Amino acid sequence: MFDYETARLLTWAIIGILLIGFTITDGFDMGVAALLPILGRKDVERRVMINSIAPHWDGNQVWLITAGGAIFAIWPLVYATAFSSFYLAMILLLTALWLRPIGMDYRAKIDNPSWRKACDSALVLSGIVPPLIFGIGFGNLLVGVPFKLNNLLMLDYQGSFWGLLTPLPLICGLVSLAMVVTQGAVFLQLKTADALRLRAHKVAIISGIITLLLFLVGGIFAAKTSGYLIVSPIVTNAASNPLNKEVISAAHHLLHNYFEHPLLWLIPCAGITCLLASIWASKKYASGKAFLFSSTAIACIILTAGVALFPMVMPSSLVPSHSLTIWDATSSHKTLNIITVVTIIMLPVILSYTIWCYYKMFGRLDENYIRNNCSSLY
Repeated sequence: MFDYETARLLTWAIIGILLIGFTITDGFDMGVAALLPILGRKDVERRVMINSIAPHWDGNQVWLITAGGAIFAIWPLVYATAFSSFYLAMILLLTALWLRPIGMDYRAKIDNPSWRKACDSALVLSGIVPPLIFGIGFGNLLVGVPFKLNNLLMLDYQGSFWGLLTPLPLICGLVSLAMVVTQGAVFLQLKTADALRLRAHKVAIISGIITLLLFLVGGIFAAKTSGYLIVSPIVTNAASNPLNKEVISAAHHLLHNYFEHPLLWLIPCAGITCLLASIWASKKYASGKAFLFSSTAIACIILTAGVALFPMVMPSSLVPSHSLTIWDATSSHKTLNIITVVTIIMLPVILSYTIWCYYKMFGRLDENYIRNNCSSLY
């Protein structure tokens, strides 16, 4: 079985894989929903867009549920601190996600333009709000969260909802939104036809360029942002206690991992390269390549932020030494080993089943298909 240090590293990677899986798969669901008023010029086109994601959207959302459960099991103190610190943001997130099944399931039940417009608005909100909140939340992890712990590890959060909206987190939120819009546009290239597909190609190019520019701007802001450094000896296999270390906040040190290990720069460079390749593939109408490159870019962007944060999970801007790291905020050694073994066994099964589902349901939708099956589709 894995030693405690290895188990902590592996479970950190598991969380990363789940978040990347969620953003790639549910990302195109959110992207398609956000693009409804932009690409859907008429009702039948909007129905094509909605039904392009209909077979998969609820299954894709399971990645988020699994990631939430994994965070609770692997980093229980992080889970408790995040929900206490980001409570209002979490409520907004869940409300937006709750709007999606309502808009999807009930839109076609009433043949009324006002009703369908209201459902479309619900879907658009469910596509825009979650990626913004996820990005802003992750951006706040990078800059630090204003909390401290007492001797019983009870949380004292001293921030506010508006305090979350600082420059770097806002840029992270915009990057998150732009990359899921790009993912949605390239997915529509694969699933639609005719004029709708042509518009999706154009939007994928524009949103890809916006994502690239925002990612570069975010990197510039990150280079000027303070980072958190553990200055006491790091014990990677001791029992979890976030109070047993000394951490300082150092100016312009958020990207210190990249400067200490220059090979890590390959990750953001790969993200930039994949975004450029996705834009190029969209211009060439190579839909499959565009989707592959967009998905890889998402993985690289998330990994770029994760590596910048490592080994921090939730740094404290109030009392840096109370920051939560992968070395002192995890569950027990036995719990991590069980989670790791289960993941090693089940993740290939889940991925295989997911790929099989996409393979069996692959194909383009057009307006004629919607009209011929209008009573049985969303």
